[in-house]
Amino acid sequence: MWHHRRGLLSGLLKKKAQGFSSKEKVLHDEYELVDGAIVVGTEDQSGWFYHLSLLEQTVNMDAPFLVSSWPSHGSNVLLSRNRCSDDCSLSQFDSFHSSSGTFPLILYFTKAVQGVNSSTITIESSFCTKNDLHWTPLIQNRSQFSQAWVTHIIFPAANPHSSEPYLLEISVGQSQGIISQNGFPYSHPTQFNFKVHLCLGETERGKVEDLDGDIILWKDENFHALQTKSQEPHEVVSLDQLIINDVHEPNTSNWRAAIVANEIDLFQNLLFCKIGILTLARLLTAINYYKDQHSLVFLQEVTSNRESLQRHCCSYKNLASASIGNYKCVRLNNISISRIGSIEKFLWVSMLDLSHNELCSIEGLEAMQLLSCLNLSVNKFSSFSALGPLRLLKSLKVLNISYNEIGLHTIDTTRYLCSSPLSHTEETSWNCDEMMPGGVSVTNYWEAFMIFKSLRLMQLDIAGNAIAGENFKSFLVKVVPSLQWLDGDKLH
Repeated sequence: MWHHRRGLLSGLLKKKAQGFSSKEKVLHDEYELVDGAIVVGTEDQSGWFYHLSLLEQTVNMDAPFLVSSWPSHGSNVLLSRNRCSDDCSLSQFDSFHSSSGTFPLILYFTKAVQGVNSSTITIESSFCTKNDLHWTPLIQNRSQFSQAWVTHIIFPAANPHSSEPYLLEISVGQSQGIISQNGFPYSHPTQFNFKVHLCLGETERGKVEDLDGDIILWKDENFHALQTKSQEPHEVVSLDQLIINDVHEPNTSNWRAAIVANEIDLFQNLLFCKIGILTLARLLTAINYYKDQHSLVFLQEVTSNRESLQRHCCSYKNLASASIGNYKCVRLNNISISRIGSIEKFLWVSMLDLSHNELCSIEGLEAMQLLSCLNLSVNKFSSFSALGPLRLLKSLKVLNISYNEIGLHTIDTTRYLCSSPLSHTEETSWNCDEMMPGGVSVTNYWEAFMIFKSLRLMQLDIAGNAIAGENFKSFLVKVVPSLQWLDGDKLH
């Protein structure tokens, strides 16, 4: 009976069958039914297995949805191969420059999905077709499931006789194929659009990467609060634009956590049997999951409305002369966060300050493909393995990881949580015998090599870490030839 009921319930919940009650009520009723059966007949294992399947349904969210993108819906993006002049008339645009002549299109879903490709994503424009695009999951390993996906679109050809913008219309999930890891299909077709404008008259300038960049100093006096009237349209993206589908069920985590808490109270009275103890352990693991989710409440509050978000947005003092371009800055420093969340609200950010927190991982940060400057100083990173997402941030130019715990611990426990070159999940041709010019062995610093080898950093700060000796600095200079500043010292 229980086995048949489990299959029937799972199918009805996935299909959201017409006339079927809400998931909260269905699960509540099913728990009451199976709890009564377990208490009466603890020796019937089929009831215990049905209870386990209910727990999985409780913890797992439902079908995936697209919640955010960059460019955001309704936005105007100013494209240039080099920096355009800092004219106030450009304040209505979300500017982006790239010497490669491409810009990213980022899609962010509520949960990890696969099947994002030219068949499931349709792009209509006068200069780009879906067949021109290759979608890539923003994830460190070879899994084809990811919350964030990116493709790169080639700039439209410049037309000096016309200043008309180019409209791009994006359709997601019009055809089937996008599916989550737990088997739920993408069932909410979505459309959004944005316009791109070309910045003309800048072709004679040198490439951005070749400019003699000023050092970025992460001091409070170098950041200024936004002047809401003049800078608001450009610097702070409208939350209505950021969120494509506000589909989250109100207080969804609350009722799930309440169900788990009630089950814990019940099973604490069933510790006389081994399977009861195992079930209680699973329930305690689930409640810890929700406590971890609640640790992200602060970031959810920060991004809950325009006013609270704007309190953390600012401008960098040397905006005009900086070699990296016009920063869109967010400062989340010194707020005691231990995990990064609400990433879908920050896809537009190019300068991020996460210093003086309790972070030991930056999982999820790989979705922020526009990020140019990142401050991770004075946190709790104990190894380079925890910084794996940096490898996917191809626009990153300035990185501060000073005053962490890198190199302090002999045993790197994050190696068992993060991918490494010794695992089969890394897409790398790493050679353990590889030597850098000058006789510096990659073997001694293989974790750092995997992080920094593909980055084109201009500025790096590593002071205050146990690993930051002269040998390691010499290694970095060879691995990252684009470096201009190291720990505040000019290299070239």
